[in-house]
Amino acid sequence: MNIYFYNTLTKTKDEFRPLNGNEVRIYTCGPTVYKDATIGNMKSYVFMDTLRRVLKYNGYKLKHAMNITDVGHLVSDGDDGEDKMIKAAKEEKKTPLEIAEFYTKRFLKDFDRLNIDKPEIICKATDHIKEMEEFVQKLLNNGYAYETSTAIYFDVSKLDNYGILSGVDLRNQKAGARVEIDEEKRNPYDFALWIKAPENHIMKWKSQWGLCYPGWHIECSTMSNKYLGEVFDIHTGGIDLVPTHHENEIAQSKGCTGKIPAAFWMHCEFLLINGGKMSKSLGNTYLVQDIIDKGYDALAFKMLCFTSHYRNKLNFTWDAISSSQNALNRLREGYKKHSEGNSKIDKSIIEEYKNKFLEAINDDLNMPVAMSVVWDVVKNENKSNQLANLLLDFDKVLGVDIQKENREKNLEIPDEINLLLEKRKQARQNKDWALSDQIRDELKEKGYIVKDTKEGFNVEKI
Repeated sequence: MNIYFYNTLTKTKDEFRPLNGNEVRIYTCGPTVYKDATIGNMKSYVFMDTLRRVLKYNGYKLKHAMNITDVGHLVSDGDDGEDKMIKAAKEEKKTPLEIAEFYTKRFLKDFDRLNIDKPEIICKATDHIKEMEEFVQKLLNNGYAYETSTAIYFDVSKLDNYGILSGVDLRNQKAGARVEIDEEKRNPYDFALWIKAPENHIMKWKSQWGLCYPGWHIECSTMSNKYLGEVFDIHTGGIDLVPTHHENEIAQSKGCTGKIPAAFWMHCEFLLINGGKMSKSLGNTYLVQDIIDKGYDALAFKMLCFTSHYRNKLNFTWDAISSSQNALNRLREGYKKHSEGNSKIDKSIIEEYKNKFLEAINDDLNMPVAMSVVWDVVKNENKSNQLANLLLDFDKVLGVDIQKENREKNLEIPDEINLLLEKRKQARQNKDWALSDQIRDELKEKGYIVKDTKEGFNVEKI
């Protein structure tokens, strides 16, 4: 069955065919690891996970690279203000690399909680400084870059079609650099590739232009080229990356190789909170941990994502996550009932379900339609192990661990953990909430999460 993806580059839904046999090469823009990733960030990675799973479900092999931006970029995506990594380092009294290591681990832990299929290659910007320098030199050699007293800039005027991805109007385009607007720039919309570091700048490396640090965009062009080649199949990211970061990636790659680096550009829309923007000032920059702390399974967030197409905005509310938790419970219970059934289902019915599901996921990852097929299987009155196996097959795409409930019932809890659970239970009965929280944290360190319910509590192994 053919696969169709919406391509931001062509503005149409195009048939997808790998450039190289059965292998699909993908690049995903990863996090800037100076703080925790929000559920808004994680929506993009749930989309990435679904894309990976759908391609695998169709029999393709993947070579997928995702960067970790541990160099940092500026507070504004217009690229002015204080460097995010350095700002976080000052606030937490750590080095930038300590900050990066700490938040990288937390980011990847959220991947595990959301059962996100990790890319084959996870590459750190700081491990590729030399390659970035070489990439910048190629742009200089090719006449697409120039040097000022403060930086090496990309000359956008040299391109035949800057704005091919976003349709951006250069007259309204902000400078894309890690430095304040430079009067030496030839054009106000030229962006920095390589920045000559001020004396007090913390993150800087030796280069042929002195102590420097890379611009925001150069790492992705460099690493995608290194790991995937000059042209690869799919580039993914959030919709906010289109007008600046991804546009400038295309510019850099065209300046270096003469080619647009990816055949397909796929972008995930924003997550709204109660119908509005996520904002620190509003206190609604929710994390995956916040979902868990309220007693929900992290995978309920994944179920919520499946209620809307990835190219549509998704509205997060606590009522919505509660409904998604109920849906996840129903799905797991539905699987269990089918696994205990012995009805015989005609093969033609199984094939019809499979074809409808495949048609939905291959139509630009249409998960709401795919989920309607899943629910049709769950609701089938003829309880059958054949349908349970079909749901397991669908879960290769969903990744919501529909067997979890059965596994938890068979979970063997060590005596040491049982003793702590009993102490916590007594503390709660005595309304000693401080001790209860202390024991909960101790259990977490030992690899167990406790979720309080109306009936008591549930315990899960991390």
